[in-house]
Amino acid sequence: MWTRSRGIVLALVVLLVAAVVIAAVRSGAQHGRLDPRSADSHGSRAVAELLADRGVSTRVVTSTEAARSAVGPDTTLLVANPDILTEGQRSRLHAATEDSDGRTVLVAPGTPSVADLAPGVTAETTTSADSALSPDCSLPAARRAGTADMGGIRYDTLAPDAEACYLSDGLPSLLHLPAPRGKGDTVVLGAPDILYNDRLDEQGNASLALQLLGSRPHLVWYLPALSDDRAASESERRSFFDLIPSGWLWGTLQLTVAAALAALWRARRLGPLVAERLPVAIRASEAVEGRARLYRKANARDRAASALRTASRIRLAPLIGVSPTQAHVPETLISALTTRLHTTGQDLHPLLFGPPPGNDAALIALADQLDALEREVRHS
Repeated sequence: MWTRSRGIVLALVVLLVAAVVIAAVRSGAQHGRLDPRSADSHGSRAVAELLADRGVSTRVVTSTEAARSAVGPDTTLLVANPDILTEGQRSRLHAATEDSDGRTVLVAPGTPSVADLAPGVTAETTTSADSALSPDCSLPAARRAGTADMGGIRYDTLAPDAEACYLSDGLPSLLHLPAPRGKGDTVVLGAPDILYNDRLDEQGNASLALQLLGSRPHLVWYLPALSDDRAASESERRSFFDLIPSGWLWGTLQLTVAAALAALWRARRLGPLVAERLPVAIRASEAVEGRARLYRKANARDRAASALRTASRIRLAPLIGVSPTQAHVPETLISALTTRLHTTGQDLHPLLFGPPPGNDAALIALADQLDALEREVRHS
């Protein structure tokens, strides 16, 4: 058993080790991303510490309801990953922040979320490869910060009072949108680089981050969690098919066609039988008996009757002067037999070319009749 299974076991061990190594590498690369409590390279603890030195308190929330209840005129709400929110969560969050007179900072919202959280703003499907960009706008925070690591997703809007900063290919990667009524505003960031620990001391990143997040005395840092089931209502719960990628139907159809073709390939005929010399000598009676038992086990009376009739025609043909190639032609064989036996072919055709017998008794009777016909022809 070990000899047969050691190859499979070795392959499974190699796959398991590779999976553990890949998981370890990938988990270390993105651990604590945009978390103000994380000191990793992609964490944001440095920003939180600098804001605390300036009297700005930072509070981390992981549910939509907690974020909605925390907004206010003296609060800045930062949404770290808006794209993982459901449509209902985004609509409730926007309704809470629209009239709060506070600031909302959206970090790299894509097409699914920017239209709900910042109405009138559209996101480009392609992201900019530029990193260090100059502000090129009148926004005071951007002008004081100067060049910063922006880029990422680019946005477009037709709002007349929007301020577009850090342009790349004519489109901004930072939008400042004053609230249509009240004193609140919304800031859309195309890239989170200015919030990372390892990028905060580059360019004007620290200045821009502190000005955008420190305009109010309280900062609510919303890290959306996939386990936030309280925020999703029953109408938002997705079915099993909603969780499957959109191409599952075509993939299933292709697999079905492939399975059908494989079944047809495996079920094809194996071709004609090929005579092969046996390695040992077997008595003819044993071979006949074994084949007969196989026919009996499979209840194949049609094959047994066909074998009996074929053998009889082959033996009768040379006795009545018919060539072996014409032995299985009914007109030729029956005509020669009727001439030899001086009888009609009405009884001979069903006997030599008739339908298969319906039961074992009829098969035995057919064998006896064929044997009697051969004896009669030989004696004549």
